[in-house]
Amino acid sequence: MNRKWGRPGLCGRVVGLTVAVVAVCVLGATGVAQAAPDVGHGAGSVTQAYLLGAAPGAAVTLRNGAGQVVGAGHVDRLGSYLVRELGPGPGYRFEVNGRSGNSFAVLDGPTPPPDTLYRQRLKQGLNYIRVRDGVTLAAVVHPPVGKTLADGPFPTVIEYSGYQTAAPHDFVIGALGSAANRPDPLAPAISTNLGGIVAPTAGFATVSLQMRGSGCSGGAFDLFDYPTVYDGYDVIETVARQQWVTGHRVGMVGISFSGISQIAVAGTRPPSLAAIAPMSITDDLYSTGFPGGIFNTGFANTWLAERQADARPAPDGGQPYARELVRRGDRVCAANQRLRLQTQDVEKLVEQNPTRTPGLFDHRAPAYWAPKITVPVFLAGALQDEQTGPQWTSVIDRLHGNPNVWVRAVNGAHIDSMDPQILGPWNEFLDLFVAQRIPQIKPGLTALAPVLYESTTGTPGRPVVTSRFPQATSVAAARAAFVRDPRVQVLFGSGTDTRTAGGPGNLSAPWSAGFGAWPPAAVGDGQRLALDADGRLTADPGRPSSISFRPDPAARPGGTLDVVGPSQLPWKALPRYDWASVPGRSGVGFVSAPRPADSVAVGPASLDLRLASSAPDTDLQATISEIRPDGHETYVTSGYLRASLRRVNAAATPLDPKRDWLAPQPLARGFQTVRIALNPIAYPFRAGSRIRVAITAPGGDRTSWRFATPTTGGRVVDTIALGMGGSTLILPIVSGMRAGTPLGACEGLRGQPCRAYSRAFNGG
Repeated sequence: MNRKWGRPGLCGRVVGLTVAVVAVCVLGATGVAQAAPDVGHGAGSVTQAYLLGAAPGAAVTLRNGAGQVVGAGHVDRLGSYLVRELGPGPGYRFEVNGRSGNSFAVLDGPTPPPDTLYRQRLKQGLNYIRVRDGVTLAAVVHPPVGKTLADGPFPTVIEYSGYQTAAPHDFVIGALGSAANRPDPLAPAISTNLGGIVAPTAGFATVSLQMRGSGCSGGAFDLFDYPTVYDGYDVIETVARQQWVTGHRVGMVGISFSGISQIAVAGTRPPSLAAIAPMSITDDLYSTGFPGGIFNTGFANTWLAERQADARPAPDGGQPYARELVRRGDRVCAANQRLRLQTQDVEKLVEQNPTRTPGLFDHRAPAYWAPKITVPVFLAGALQDEQTGPQWTSVIDRLHGNPNVWVRAVNGAHIDSMDPQILGPWNEFLDLFVAQRIPQIKPGLTALAPVLYESTTGTPGRPVVTSRFPQATSVAAARAAFVRDPRVQVLFGSGTDTRTAGGPGNLSAPWSAGFGAWPPAAVGDGQRLALDADGRLTADPGRPSSISFRPDPAARPGGTLDVVGPSQLPWKALPRYDWASVPGRSGVGFVSAPRPADSVAVGPASLDLRLASSAPDTDLQATISEIRPDGHETYVTSGYLRASLRRVNAAATPLDPKRDWLAPQPLARGFQTVRIALNPIAYPFRAGSRIRVAITAPGGDRTSWRFATPTTGGRVVDTIALGMGGSTLILPIVSGMRAGTPLGACEGLRGQPCRAYSRAFNGG
């Protein structure tokens, strides 16, 4: 490509930069001196083009190499303009007030830049790393605890997100200040603890990388768009070439935001990436933002609003550390704010895309990138995740072509992917596949873990075992021991292990089981139970009948806790759940007979309704629970569907009604098949207990999710066909499997509320 690259390492130095050098760092080396100030300077990103330094308010057009206009608007008050979704190629030019600017190329992504870009030198502390389109990204280099970079080389990992990631102050001191209500604006966010303190304590150097368009990084924020993905590629290649990096290969770590980012970056296959360890991810931004096709006005909406606020230009807006550094005179951080007004309006995007527009969602989905990953993967998540959601397990099958994948699933909330029984193997994985060393016992990490757990969950968790094979004679022998772990390991009953100090709700699972796939092969097509008269759930349905109810989202509280945004409340050992029963005729329930033997469900599930409605559309929620012999009811999982989006695609299975989430179809008169995909289950329904499915309007059964369900006032009437030829529930029961422990106390099961069972009006 017709591009020139500036001198390596220049933008990594902050102190003492001249104004001219800052301009080169931000704009790139091509044509800076030749561009007139009012015309500005144009540059190409991956599928994008941006303009800096133009006359504010001026009319601007973008022409491609054929002279066609491919973008038009006005320069913003910071002198910038940006155009997205462009085809790669040379010859692009911005015209400002009719005057033509410099020529540049829009990049294609897969074509790597010249290797000279990766010769930048990074120092301990805050750096600005230049990527292929000339943008610089803020990144903080942390050596292992108690070390300096001069003590290297070190095995190295990268944590990459748009949170307050590259704030340059100490993580621990910042956390202590926050606990004392004296927050340090230059301290990183608690959500960056894996890179900020856990990995350095485990003996890894960490690079805490700030996503473009947030903090002190340049560029415009655009959630997981192509420039952000390939930024990760470029930073991996730059970091790996540092003299303090062992073996010149790096890993990636992180939870949630910095877990999701790993999947896409690894999918670009950077040559110097050794392994990734994502936690608490999603499979698709649509499934979190629009569960069942219904907009998530709870956590998803709040999270998007926070990202929009973080992208505002400092010092008047944006993240605290960016505001503070700009006030203190960091000229690179200040210059990097110039594209912030080009951030897309997320609220408008949501409004314009109520269905899953492929061009918007496909390349932002972890499920899209997962099949492209070839490096080893350690994936962990919780099955009642109140933030990103429990549907992350859909990614497991997308990794089927990769032989080096290990998955840990546990009941619980968003933070539970870091529980002690997962953090230990996580450490072993990084030692073996990034550090290329025998995992050793690490007293520092074992001591740190309960402090982190206590501060976030109010419970210390069981001790972390950092190595199960410290006496291995070689890395190969230790790796051979590790790879004997099952591909998928499910930890059951977290919060109920009476052998562990900390009481109910503590981070500890009393038993686990391993499987070769998700769902396990022994599930087959699942076990089908019919919805029958008198609220029965049975394998032996009676004559055809029906039941009607009036779904009303106002009939119960919106959630089981009074939270909709990021909160540590759902992570506590014993949250004060308000899990209300279904009142009046606002929902129906169906309950099985007591199970004659344990029935362990592992995998996705489906509620296949024969549905008729008085309305052309209706929003539905199906919730699975266990009715215990003592009369209490335990929450297991839920699923959601806007009935007009009921069409399934060719990939649908009996257990998993997969959809494209396109082309809504109003409900016709009479009964039609409406399949509700239930979020994944990993739960033992023990002998003597009964299985229940309740059908209501969305809401009332989750902590942080809320739903943009139209108000019905009880006027909509939904009717479900029952008995022979009617509606059925399909559960992923593992043939021949039994629970590893007897039924314990109802309270304390992490992420799963418990209440006294109350029958629905139809008897179930």
